[in-house]
Amino acid sequence: MLRAYINTRVFNGDLWLDGYAVITENDRIQQVVPQVQVPEAAELIDLKGDILAPAFIDLQIYGGNGRLFPLTPDTATLKATYEYCQSGGAAFFMPTIPTHSREVISRAIAAVRQYWQEGGKGVLGLHLEGPFMNVEKKGAHLEHYIVKPTAAYIDALLAEGEGIIKMMTLAPECCDPSLIKRLQEAGVLVSAGHSNADYATACRFFNDGITTATHLFNAMSPFQHRAPGLVGAIYDHPTVHSSIVPDGIHVDFAALRISHKIMGERLFLITDAVVEAREGDYIYVEETDRYVNAQGTLAGSKLTMHKGVKNCIQEACILPEEALRMGSLYAANVAGLSHELGKIAPGYMAAMVVLDTSWELKQLIGLS
Repeated sequence: MLRAYINTRVFNGDLWLDGYAVITENDRIQQVVPQVQVPEAAELIDLKGDILAPAFIDLQIYGGNGRLFPLTPDTATLKATYEYCQSGGAAFFMPTIPTHSREVISRAIAAVRQYWQEGGKGVLGLHLEGPFMNVEKKGAHLEHYIVKPTAAYIDALLAEGEGIIKMMTLAPECCDPSLIKRLQEAGVLVSAGHSNADYATACRFFNDGITTATHLFNAMSPFQHRAPGLVGAIYDHPTVHSSIVPDGIHVDFAALRISHKIMGERLFLITDAVVEAREGDYIYVEETDRYVNAQGTLAGSKLTMHKGVKNCIQEACILPEEALRMGSLYAANVAGLSHELGKIAPGYMAAMVVLDTSWELKQLIGLS
């Protein structure tokens, strides 16, 4: 059905457009035209002056609505997580598995495959955060599941997870460069994280083709004036992207603002959200504004993508258009999907958020 979203201020991913309408049909954007040019056949949807922007994208989330993907890696958890994402304006996400057993990883791969086969929406692919990480920066991950990467392990993983494993966080200093290349050649986005690499080592890996880093500042060698570390290498590199958790707990809002000033379009948002779990290998205990593990270590956020975007605007004083891009277009760039996600433009998927002028989420216009 042809639909026209009217009486709205459109942020198309690049510019603010006033007096324009967005025309959609069959889950795709057909036109963005002056409102006076709306086709007569279109169903009119009056947004009553609210803002229309691209839907958000979360490339790292562990569960939602009471279900944790590492604990119950099945389609029911994926559906619950998708609903949680939608409640925060995210139409797309990568369910994430922490450093875990080979059995759990296999179950997660099978769950994503089945979810897609059943017509499930929103899942872009599987993000494996581990198991190839540096024990010195394991954070809340379980050390006994950390393994040394081998060609045999990676080949088996790629064979089983072909087309499903889309992203892997690893410590590059713990991996032979040839194995990293093997992952990348198979279409896996390799992200540096849970890493104690020094500045020079990190720069070498970035120059050799690693394009992304995971949750800036957390579980990585810090920026110090005599040892810039992985954070310094990320700042200094002209093209490397990094995710960041914008809850004011994983990263202070001032550090978020400073990082954006340095990195600009290279910085994108994730929630790193979990749910409470009192059983299984990974224990997550809910506190007022965060989740911790059984030892009290920070282990996950209570964010939605909308809350993260709103924090960028209201707490970190980042321009609204940049905050919106950090939650959508910049993640789409990282995932290689900027040709159809992250903008409101002809040919793009018709996934959009409606926000009021106080940046409250009014509606997610998702895919049918």
